[in-house]
Amino acid sequence: MIASRETIFALSSGAGRAGVAVIRLSGPRSGAVLCALLGRDTMPKPRHAIYAPIRDPQSNERLDDAVAIYFQGPASFTGEDVVELHVHGGRAVIEGVLDCLSRQDGLRVADPGEYTRRAFENGKMDLTSAEGIADLIDAETAAQRRQAVRQMAGELGTLYEGWRARLMKALAHIEADIDFPDEDLPDGIVPVVHGDLRAVNDEVKRHLADNRRGERLREGFQIVILGAPNAGKSSLLNRLAQRDAAIVSEIAGTTRDMIEVHLDLGGFPVTMVDTAGLRESGDVIESEGVRRATERAENADLRLVVIDRNDWPKIDPEAARLLDDKTLILINKVDATDSSAVPASWQGTSVDGRALELPVLPISAMTGQGMESLLQLLETRVKEGLDFAGPVPLTRLRHRRALESASDHLDRGLQTDIAELAAEDVRLAVREIGKITGRVDVEDLLDIIFGDFCIGK
Repeated sequence: MIASRETIFALSSGAGRAGVAVIRLSGPRSGAVLCALLGRDTMPKPRHAIYAPIRDPQSNERLDDAVAIYFQGPASFTGEDVVELHVHGGRAVIEGVLDCLSRQDGLRVADPGEYTRRAFENGKMDLTSAEGIADLIDAETAAQRRQAVRQMAGELGTLYEGWRARLMKALAHIEADIDFPDEDLPDGIVPVVHGDLRAVNDEVKRHLADNRRGERLREGFQIVILGAPNAGKSSLLNRLAQRDAAIVSEIAGTTRDMIEVHLDLGGFPVTMVDTAGLRESGDVIESEGVRRATERAENADLRLVVIDRNDWPKIDPEAARLLDDKTLILINKVDATDSSAVPASWQGTSVDGRALELPVLPISAMTGQGMESLLQLLETRVKEGLDFAGPVPLTRLRHRRALESASDHLDRGLQTDIAELAAEDVRLAVREIGKITGRVDVEDLLDIIFGDFCIGK
């Protein structure tokens, strides 16, 4: 365990008025400060809750009646002595207790993420579990929560450490062949371990070929609404959001920048993006909006091309350029016409010459007609894009880059029978995987990773 010179404190529960607030201390003076607040000479029994008044040790002013719990290190979240004060959640109470703590010798306010960082440094978790905690704090949907819980519980770290251990074993055999050439070792040790290296590499490649599901689940499934001006894109966004998120007007070009709305569809996070109407314009601002709309649509997980019923079956050329398997065609304003005349699908050719058959849904963003069918289809598409029943997927770009680098090293190591060259590539692959879990020197990554946490975590 890393000995910390300072004891830190912070509000660990959410800011704002509440019934209960939790203030946490961690470090060597935690127990002594608790005794001073309770006015007692002996340490309370670890993991037993105490309900008692807490007082300012200097003025003896009664700050609150609180529940206090002492966790003796290393059997604590951070691996150090930890104290939790469960006080009333009023602003004055919280500020009074925090002010009192700030005046105690050897105490300071915790930095963002410092509790979890100390837990990592004291061997209580690896970096993937720490990132899982951050994701769990930020989770807004059930699917994000499930993924974060699995990562926090160590599933991802266990998978990566398993690969690392197998590569370490292979590396040990290769280095034994290098260091002890005169010993009675099997001939050609490198070709012998190639099978183990290839097996790990194949598993890494399969893990990488996940269509970025884990990363997309963290960030949200991106759906972009496209179409000509006045097709009803903003009305559709407002209908889906169930609020007036975008300005609706008969004046063409009202929407010039992208408007985002975050939704929960079937437990999955979705970002719905309304964009500028696709048309050529002499207005510099509107033209920039069209450029941004096209760029965002090209990177979207799903595109909704909205077409005015009176314009169907004509499709705007800019929208037609983006038609592919990730597109749904919505015929809007069918409240004024016979929706039965709208076909169930559209057949055509993509820009690259592929034959396409895309779903077509008649809707009315004004009356809500067809919206239930649209929502069901959207939920299906989102679930297909994000649901993952197998091992927990990788969730961060840094994981992906490290694994891609590790796989490249293994590819190169598998192409040689020279022990020294193979050993260096396997060693580099081990290091890349170790960067993910923190089993190598990753000091340069720690400030970035834990800087994303809020204070008190």
